[in-house]
Amino acid sequence: MPIKPEDALRAIAAVRGDAICVPTMTTAPAWRTIAPDDLSATCVGFMGGASSLGLGLALARPERRVLVFDGDGSLLMQLGALATNAGARARNFVHFLFKNGVYHTSGAQAVPGLDVDFGLMAKGAGYRRTYAIHELEELKRRLPALLTEEGPLFVELSTGLADKTPMQDRSGRPFHEQIGTLRGRLKGTPRGG
Repeated sequence: MPIKPEDALRAIAAVRGDAICVPTMTTAPAWRTIAPDDLSATCVGFMGGASSLGLGLALARPERRVLVFDGDGSLLMQLGALATNAGARARNFVHFLFKNGVYHTSGAQAVPGLDVDFGLMAKGAGYRRTYAIHELEELKRRLPALLTEEGPLFVELSTGLADKTPMQDRSGRPFHEQIGTLRGRLKGTPRGG
């Protein structure tokens, strides 16, 4: 049985510490409810940009873990980002892929190549380690190591559909406001600690 995206996000939220999080389309509405006051910037409206945004944050703030919550449809839009992410060698970068097999936000159309092995592509691009996780208990068991292991890491989660998408729940703040808030909160935090 696939992992419920909201359950995966709750498990991550419980142990994320002071990590910066970058949720994308499918994970954004739930993340706003689960972690309303975290350090995050939601990647809605520029499909495929989550890992690039996360990489920029990871390079700018190497003392903080950066967790990207990507979707398989989104990643397919910007597959070249895998090589860029891997080549940057950000030790604090964890790329979670919520693989549900559809473009959930636009009507749940099947993504092309349902049998795409994203982990193999990430490994081939040069990610330090890749993982494929199919059960919630396995995710919970592995999370402590995933949040401390040297990156870049790629973690493919076999998930079902989220309860809501940004098209169904438009309660989020505009991206420029989120970035302004994140920048302000990080400005008060010294680098390196």
